Amino acid sequence: MSEPYRPARLSARVVGRVQGVGYRWWVNTQARSLGLVGWVANDPDERTVEVVAEGPRASLQKLERLLRVGPPGARVEQVEASLGPASGSYARFEIVRS
Repeated sequence: MSEPYRPARLSARVVGRVQGVGYRWWVNTQARSLGLVGWVANDPDERTVEVVAEGPRASLQKLERLLRVGPPGARVEQVEASLGPASGSYARFEIVRS
């Protein structure tokens, strides 16, 4: 399988005003529409959301670009993201931890 079509994993930490503004729900919708699997969760620090998504590299790159913008009401200050090999352990995309 060539590199663009081999499933990959995006791990991201999004910092800013991303809790209490529907960011997790928005990420869930975006990831599912891109055909990705994984999860999104709030961090206890109340300023950070974590995202783990797996799927085609092109879809992961699009999700990363979207994470940098966010939904109306969010203010993204920083995104730390990395790509790696997919684990294949997720069946769908979901919101975990509130």
